[in-house]
Amino acid sequence: MSQLPNFSQSLTQLIACSSISSTQASWDQGNKEVIQLLATWFEQLGFTVQIQPVPKTTNKFNMLAKLGNGEGGLLLAGHSDTVPFDENRWESDPHKVLNQDDKFFGLGTCDMKGFFAFILQVTKNLSAKQLSKPLYVLATADEETTMAGARFFANSQTIKPDVAVMGEPTNLVPVVMHKGHMSHKISVQGKSGHSSKPNLGINAIEIMHQVIGALIELQKQFNANFNNEAFDVPAPTLNMGAISGGDNANRICGHCHLDLDLRSLPGMSDDELLAWLSDALKPIAEKYPGRISFEELHPSSPSFEQEKPSTLIDIAEEISGHSCCAVNYATEAPYIQQLGCQTIVMGPGSINQAHQPNEFLAHSEIDKTTKVLTQLIQHYCVK
Repeated sequence: MSQLPNFSQSLTQLIACSSISSTQASWDQGNKEVIQLLATWFEQLGFTVQIQPVPKTTNKFNMLAKLGNGEGGLLLAGHSDTVPFDENRWESDPHKVLNQDDKFFGLGTCDMKGFFAFILQVTKNLSAKQLSKPLYVLATADEETTMAGARFFANSQTIKPDVAVMGEPTNLVPVVMHKGHMSHKISVQGKSGHSSKPNLGINAIEIMHQVIGALIELQKQFNANFNNEAFDVPAPTLNMGAISGGDNANRICGHCHLDLDLRSLPGMSDDELLAWLSDALKPIAEKYPGRISFEELHPSSPSFEQEKPSTLIDIAEEISGHSCCAVNYATEAPYIQQLGCQTIVMGPGSINQAHQPNEFLAHSEIDKTTKVLTQLIQHYCVK
C-alpha cells in the first residue's frame, strides 16, 4: 500500500482536482477526478467504496465509503464540488494551495474539500475490527447548483445511519436549522416598436416596474407576518438578483426578465411561497393578460430543522464547546435527514470565506476539527 498523504498533501491534491458546478455550461465541470482520488485513499484505509453516477447529469458522481459492519453508525457527509471563481480577484492560483500566514488558501479549502482531508487523517489508524457500528463517508456532486447528488442519494435509501454530520463550514458550531431556497425567473412579454410612438407598443420594462413594486410589498408582508428569532434574518427573504431586457434605447422594450431568490423558514412549503408570489402578481397579470409568466430556474431546496430533544445535538454541543444555532443559507442536510437519521451541519472553516476570492482554511482549525471528528467516531462507532 502506498503511503497516504498527510493533511496538507491531501488538501493540496484535492484542491488541484477542479470540480466546479455552475448553471453556466461554460463553467460547469464533472467531479470524477476528485471522487476517484477520494475513493483510492479510502480503499487504502480499508473502506468499502461505491462510486455512483448521478442520473441526469454529465460526468457527476457520488462516492460512499464504509468501514465496519452492522446497523446504524455515523455518516460524515459533504460535497465534492466548488463554485466558479473570478481569477482577477484571487491573489494566488485558486487550484494550488498556498500555505501562508497560518492559512491554507485555495478554492474549496473550507467549502468544503478540507473536510474530507480531515476525515482521512482521523481514520488513518482506524480498522474495522475496532468498530461496533459502521462509519460512512459520503461525497456528493452538484451541491452548489442543483444538489442532484444529495437528492439521488436520499432517494436511493442505501444506508440508514443513526446520525449524520454535514461538514459545511460552520466554525464547528452545530447548525440545527436553516432556511429553504428556491429561485424563479419572471418574464414579461411586451410589444416592441419605435420609441417615437410609445402608444403603439407595450413596454415590458414598465410592466416589470409594477412587478418589482408588488414584490417589494410582498417582502414587507413577509417581514410583518413571519418571524423566527433563531435566525439573524428572522423573516423569509425575497431577493431580486438579476434583471435583463430590451435591446436598444430607441425601441420600445419587448421583453424583460427578472431572476429572484426566495428563502423560506422551516415549516413553510414551496406551494405556499408560490401561492403568495402568484397572489402578489395577480392584479398585474389580469391587467396585462398573457404577458407575465414565471418559471423555476432550478429545483428548490427545502428548509431544515433537527428537532429537539436530540442526543446528537447534545453530544455535538459538548464536543465542540458551542451551542447550536440556525443559519440563513441552504445545505444538503434536509436530503440526508430523509435517510431517517438525526442530522446536523458542523464543519471547519467559516462560511464568510466560502464563495469568496482568496478562500482559506485557517491552521487553527486543524487540532479542533481533528478532536471533534475523533470524538464523534469514538462515540458512535468504536466498541
